Amino acid sequence: MRTFKLEQSKTEVITPHGGLAVVGYSLNTMTSLAKTSRTIVKRHGISNIDLIRTYLGLICLGKSDFEAVEQTRHDDFFKAAMGIKQSPSSARLRQRFDEDAQALIPLLDEASVEFLHNASISVGTLVTGHVPLDIDVFPMDNSNSKKEGVAYTYKGHDGYAPIAAYLGTEGWCLGCELRPGNQHANKEFIHTLDRVLPRARHLTEAPLLVRLDSAHDAADNRAYFRAHGVDYLIKWNPRSQDGLAWMDKAHAAGALWCHVRPGKMETLVSEPLDGTGDRLIVKVTVRQSDAKGQMFLEPEVSLEGWTTSLSSEIADEATVMALYCDHATSEQFHSEFKTDLDLERLPSGKFDTNDLVMAFAVLGYNILRWMGQRALLGPDAPVRHSAKRRRLRTVMQELMYMACRLISSGRQLSLRFGRNCPGFKAFSRVYGSA
Repeated sequence: MRTFKLEQSKTEVITPHGGLAVVGYSLNTMTSLAKTSRTIVKRHGISNIDLIRTYLGLICLGKSDFEAVEQTRHDDFFKAAMGIKQSPSSARLRQRFDEDAQALIPLLDEASVEFLHNASISVGTLVTGHVPLDIDVFPMDNSNSKKEGVAYTYKGHDGYAPIAAYLGTEGWCLGCELRPGNQHANKEFIHTLDRVLPRARHLTEAPLLVRLDSAHDAADNRAYFRAHGVDYLIKWNPRSQDGLAWMDKAHAAGALWCHVRPGKMETLVSEPLDGTGDRLIVKVTVRQSDAKGQMFLEPEVSLEGWTTSLSSEIADEATVMALYCDHATSEQFHSEFKTDLDLERLPSGKFDTNDLVMAFAVLGYNILRWMGQRALLGPDAPVRHSAKRRRLRTVMQELMYMACRLISSGRQLSLRFGRNCPGFKAFSRVYGSA
């Protein structure tokens, strides 16, 4: 077996994460953070934009802890790629974020939407011609910690429950606001809509279809959507509805029953909602026996329903159910925040600082998503199975963690990739379009 002689160069700068060049270029040319960050006045110390560039670079590498910045303080490539003039220490980064979290969060939110607009992203539509806007809460496990805002979540563990909004079939993130773990999903939801809907309008002129789960089945939400001219599709919360009464209502309406198997039948009942043209669609399932043929003493009736502003001419009952089923895709986007970006456990003990970390994550998420859509779906991309989008982990594996050599010659910085680098063509295409 051949063994290798190990050597460490004293002059060459070789990096394992060449994709930072795209992240830094996107941040510095497609957002105005370098200008807006100056509104947070500091008499001395490291500039706000250098703090932003440093932590965003870490987030895009899947590193959320502040201590990871110590590895980059003397990394010439990291500083050159992100445009950093002065690198902070981990203690200074944490301290400044604790001080300025509330002032930085709106700047990052605006920069994220600004990036998506300047990047001329494509926003996928549904069969109805609507652009989906999926809003949902997801739990983040921060058990065995005393962080501010950590509480018992609906998943049965202590943590946070942020609410995220995704636009289009690609899953562009318009916001991910941190919330205490025990906060109900519908609490302050109208304020979330006030922030998210203008961002969606800024990115697309197509009609929107807001899709929500049953936690948001409330008359106030439906009235809000009607007042703002936005279509909605919400999972119905049956609460204390009587199943037998709905079965009788279906019989009285002359509904057609589908016998799924012996002892089980189901039908759909549709009726007006709130005295408007909106609809409530209820799927009534009656079981007189189990799957093995064991008869019940009384029939079991289960209800599943959806409220929607989509007319029957645009979407029949089957289409409405399929559209809501597609809402579950947003669960994949949640997992990318928690696993790919390593944000299951947030790094700070302060709630506002962790909320700022989520704002950084939204911007990093959108940059990585854009890189995947631009570079990893073409014929010259590294060999992967065909897909409509690439998850963030794939983008990080194929583009972010590309080894290259930093060369400085004639006041010009160059990146030299390996002869057999499989992602070079894709990388050069996305960097050239940034």
